Amino acid sequence: MEGDPTLQLRIFNLNCWAIRYLSKRRQERVQLIGDTVRREGFDLVLLQEVWSEQDYSDLKAKLGGCYPFSHYFRSGVIGSGLCVFSRFPILDTLLYQYSLNGYPYMVSGVGGTWHHGTRPHRAPSHSPSSWQLQHGDWFCGKSVGLQGRGWHGGHSRFAPPSCQLHAEYCREKDAYLPHRLVQAWELAQFIRHTSKAADVVLLGGDLNMHPEDVGIRLLRGWTGLRDAFTEATRFEGCEDGCTLVPNNCFTVKTELLPFPLGIRIDYILYKAVSSFTVKCEELKTTTGTAPGMDIPFSDHEAVMATLHIRRQGQAAGPTLGTAEPMLVDVVTEARTEVGVGLQAAQRQRYSSGRMAVLALLLLLLQAVAALGALAGLAAGQPFPKLSFSLLAFLAIGILLLAAGLHVFHTIEVKMLQGTEEQMRMALRVLQERP
Repeated sequence: MEGDPTLQLRIFNLNCWAIRYLSKRRQERVQLIGDTVRREGFDLVLLQEVWSEQDYSDLKAKLGGCYPFSHYFRSGVIGSGLCVFSRFPILDTLLYQYSLNGYPYMVSGVGGTWHHGTRPHRAPSHSPSSWQLQHGDWFCGKSVGLQGRGWHGGHSRFAPPSCQLHAEYCREKDAYLPHRLVQAWELAQFIRHTSKAADVVLLGGDLNMHPEDVGIRLLRGWTGLRDAFTEATRFEGCEDGCTLVPNNCFTVKTELLPFPLGIRIDYILYKAVSSFTVKCEELKTTTGTAPGMDIPFSDHEAVMATLHIRRQGQAAGPTLGTAEPMLVDVVTEARTEVGVGLQAAQRQRYSSGRMAVLALLLLLLQAVAALGALAGLAAGQPFPKLSFSLLAFLAIGILLLAAGLHVFHTIEVKMLQGTEEQMRMALRVLQERP
């Protein structure tokens, strides 16, 4: 349809930081987000960290009149936090939960302060002995949610995944980098394999990566996605497009000292797959306090893009977003980091296995000692029931904990090995191309 008019698509993307009982002024901010979205009339709204289904229900009730189509993605122990509101019909949905998503034991303990998102703090140790306060990504079921949509009477389709990757809690010593790279690789593969039937692909979310990080370069290079910030004809908002900024009252200023302007970790990425062209006419970010209010929408700034989508004469062939020699370097760098994570996971698996064996030996020694004590009852010696019971419970507890950790790290090793193997094959294909 050569004469089709240009479609203007307005997108709103925000990490809402709506953690029940923990996030400051959560309900007030959720209502503010709903009022703003309804007033501004965006075409597509992508939200992350809406952890409470009640908050989603409240937003759905508020926005139902102008956004008749919506979906909440359920995943993990407390949910994925992803939800979407759309003016266009949602044709189908799919949720993919990343195979690795942090550590279940990195949720409480000593050593370090809590940071939300990618704010730097004291380096965490990659061991259970220095657990980190509220690094609860494992329980959140970080995922990518895919929604197939149609416009122009269903003649065309676009696939806008919404996602969130594992947070970066320490930039200098990032114990979660291998997991985040696995997530970035799985996200890139997910997009490549699910976007073939789409005309336009959009990706919005909190990727928890700086623009120059290997993970974002891998994602963009492998999928061909374009960054709305770098492609926008007009930009308005925080300097350098930052979405975690010091002048937001919910951020801790001291934690952003290495980044005086803030950091950019929330993105809207896009590409045309078939006979369409996509151009970002305008990109905006919020700048702290919401207009007329004394609070911002979230600790993250919202990202708002205006895309112009138009059908062109002939279909565009699939292309990678980065020149292949450069992409080889990016995949090699990512594979190296995954290899480092694999070695760490193998050490953790060995340590937990050794702990389980020692606990089992302790139980066997207790059994032998108990038999000896029982044999000595004939001589009138009392049996120390309390001591044996306490030692037995201790040994059983250590055995169960160590066995659980061994199973977890075995799964981690296999997932890292699988990702490294996929990257190795991808490198071979890239290097064999003329």
